[in-house]
Order: sequence, then C-alpha cells, then structure tokens
Amino acid sequence: MMNAPADLRSASSCAGKALSADHPYNPVAIPPMPDYNGRILAYTATAVIIVTGVVQGAFPEWLLWLVAGALTWPHLAHLLTRRTFLRQSPRIRQKMLIFDCVVGGGFIGCIGLVAIPSVSVVLMLMFSCLIVGGIRQWLLGSGFLAAAAAAAVALIGPADNLQAPLLTSILAIFATGLYICVTAYYSHQQARALMLAKTQIQNQREQSIALSHKLSKYLSPQVWQSIFTGERDVRLETQRKKLAVFFSDIKGFTELSEEMEPEALTELLNHYFNEMSELALKYGGTIDKFVGDSIMVFFGDPTSRGQREDAFACVSMAIEMRKHMKIMRQKWRSQGIKTPLEIRMGISTGYTTVGNFGAENRMDYTIIGKEVNLASRLESLAEPGEILISYETFSLIKDKIMCRDKGEITVKGFGKPVPIYEVVDFRRDMGPNRSFLEHEHSGFAMYLDSDKITEKERESILAALEDAADRLRQEEDAS
Repeated sequence: MMNAPADLRSASSCAGKALSADHPYNPVAIPPMPDYNGRILAYTATAVIIVTGVVQGAFPEWLLWLVAGALTWPHLAHLLTRRTFLRQSPRIRQKMLIFDCVVGGGFIGCIGLVAIPSVSVVLMLMFSCLIVGGIRQWLLGSGFLAAAAAAAVALIGPADNLQAPLLTSILAIFATGLYICVTAYYSHQQARALMLAKTQIQNQREQSIALSHKLSKYLSPQVWQSIFTGERDVRLETQRKKLAVFFSDIKGFTELSEEMEPEALTELLNHYFNEMSELALKYGGTIDKFVGDSIMVFFGDPTSRGQREDAFACVSMAIEMRKHMKIMRQKWRSQGIKTPLEIRMGISTGYTTVGNFGAENRMDYTIIGKEVNLASRLESLAEPGEILISYETFSLIKDKIMCRDKGEITVKGFGKPVPIYEVVDFRRDMGPNRSFLEHEHSGFAMYLDSDKITEKERESILAALEDAADRLRQEEDAS
C-alpha cells in the first residue's frame, strides 16, 4: 500500500556507482529494499487485516474482494512503473505513493473507520511518506488520505462499532510493526552505507588533493591554479600577450662546479632556486623553467595587473634578488664557499606568444618570441650584479626606478639597434633617506634594510655593531 524509502535508496546507489567507477569493488554498497518488495509487504499486511476482520465480523464480507486487489496491485504497479511510459515520468515514486494514500484512505472509509486497523494503515502510509519525500510528501499524502477516507465514509457510512476484535487488532498492530521495522532496518543500512560512502569519497578527495599538490610542484602555481579551477583548458592553444620577461644566471657558477662535489653543488643550487622562487612568487611572477643555474620568469600571464604594474613588479623582483644574493653569499661563505657568486639579470617587455606547446600527451606551458630572445641576450651581456632592461621596460618603470643609459645593442630579430638601460635602484631609496645600507669586503659583509627591522631586532643589531666597532678599534690600537 506504500512505497519503500526510494530517495534514500537512490542516493545510496549513486554513491555506490561513483565509488565503483574509481575502484574495482565497492565495500559499502548495501542492496536497498526495492519499491516492489516494500509494496508487497504493505499490501500483504493489509490483506491479512481484511481477512481477519471479515472472519471476526468486524468488516463486511464484500471487502474480501479487496484482498485480490491488495495482492495484485503491487505487481501491476511494478509493471506500470518499469515497463510503460510512466517510467519516464518525473518523481514517479512520489506520485505512486500518493496513489497508495488514496487507496489507503478509501480502505479506511470502507471499513467504517474501525480504530486500530485504520490507525495501522495510516501509520504505514505516513511512515513511508516521511521517508520518501519528507514533510511535503507527508502533508500531501495526509491530505489525499483524509479526502479519500471522508469520501468513502460519506458513501458507506461509519461502522456500528469502531472497536475491532482483539485478534484483528493484534494482527493489525503486528503487521504495521513488522512493516515499519523492516523499512527502518533497510533505511538504517542505507544511511550507514551513505556515511561509509561519504567517508570513502572524502578519503579519495583528500588523496586527489594531495596528488594534485604533488603535481603542482612541476607547474607554476598560477598555471596550476588556473587549470584546477577550470579557468584554463589543458589543450594545445596559445595567445599573444604583452609580458615582462626575466632571465638570470649565476656568474662564476661554472668555475664553482669544478671545485665542489656534485652533492654539495646540488644542495647549493637548490637552495638558490628555492630562495629566488619565493621572491618570484612574492611579486606575482610565473616561473617558466630552471635551466642549469638560469631562471626564466614572466609577468602578465595567466593573471595580469596591467602592463605598467607587471613591468614594475618584474624589475622590483630583480632588485630584491640582487640584494638577497648578498645575504646568501654570507651564508655560503660561512659554509666554506669562497667563490664570490654574483647574479646577473636581463628584462624585456613586449608581445610574446604564450600557452601550451608540445604534443597532446606532453605539453609545456611557456612563451616564445623575440622579446624572450632579447631578455636572454640582456642577461648574457649584464655584468655581475647588474640588471639590464629594454627601452620598453624602462618607459614603464622610469618614474619609480632610477636607471642609467647603457647605449644600444644589436639583437637578431630586431631591425634596428635596441636601447638598453641599467637598473640602479628604487627612487624612494636614493639619497639620504634610503632604507638600506650595504657594505662588503673579504672579511666583512653587511646588508641593512631598516624598513624590515623590528624594534626588538634593532637593539640586538645595535649591540652587535657596537661590539664589532669596539673590536676593530682594539685591534687598531694594538697594531
């Protein structure tokens, strides 16, 4: 007379399929209680109530005709919902349950509102409505059941005695309890299966996230994020964009590689790349590749803050890299590396082709174009500790960064000589108000950036400087 918990079964089935798609087995899949079996159980219980009530004289004998209908309807409903056009009807389970409520209300009216059998039928129907469709289904089912019961009572009239015989009442209560217990058991099993499926899906999700983070080490964070958020498709495609392109390498690295063991050299290089990569990401650069001791970074893709800001961020990154090399040299010197490693850099701004290059099964997200060649050429021409930039870059940053004219160079791919400039420093840091000081000798190195020093660190630095000054004076007096 009513539907089994269909929505819960459907959700459990979907979760099971989702897991089975990724795994060869599904340990949490629980076979749900089908609508067909649930309806057979409910209508069989109703048939037992009818037969018992007729035998004990509580119901009129003509109700025995309903027994055949009660035993036949579950099979007919299964055929209609699985073999006919009704199977394509939306929310067919909810609609069939409404029909069951109408049938149940008609049955209650036919038995004349005899108390316990009527209550038993109502309990089975309302329990199913709540499980299948929640409060909305319960309200609809209650309305149709009450209307059908009222119509039947109006036609037939209430029973002379609303109290059913003891055996009829016991069987009605037992049948209702059996239906509710069986349905509740399957509902519990399916809810448990859903929780286990949710846990397994969550574990799979965490594993996928962990794997994606591992894979992200092979991509620039901006590119990785644009792919995993769906902003960019992984396919062979390129576009023309105006970018700021940066190249750098270490002067003296070749000589150092001949002096150091491969393991120590690898550790030094990885430390250098790690420090410089953090600075590139700090300023929003897209790290293209590492080649030997060289780094290639570009600004303006996949995200851009505008041509002027991209160029300024690129040059700002280069200036900070140059300053940071002084700190790294001090650390390397304390580790016994005496070769004075210097970084040299080149920056060019202009239109390049950016995107995925390669084959369908192996792609590389990079840039090509004459501006890339120009940046590489500027880097190779730069002196140790020098930053050379193209005229296009200079025109975008000259109001914030002091540069020095270095003349012109001839570059393959450019019809005319290319003006180049040397980056001196931020204009705000020029003159007596500059925030940093630097001084370096073979036995002494100092790098001071007062904007980054806290009050507590200031006291410690002053004490160290005073101690160093006193020692130098003592050695001078002794000599």
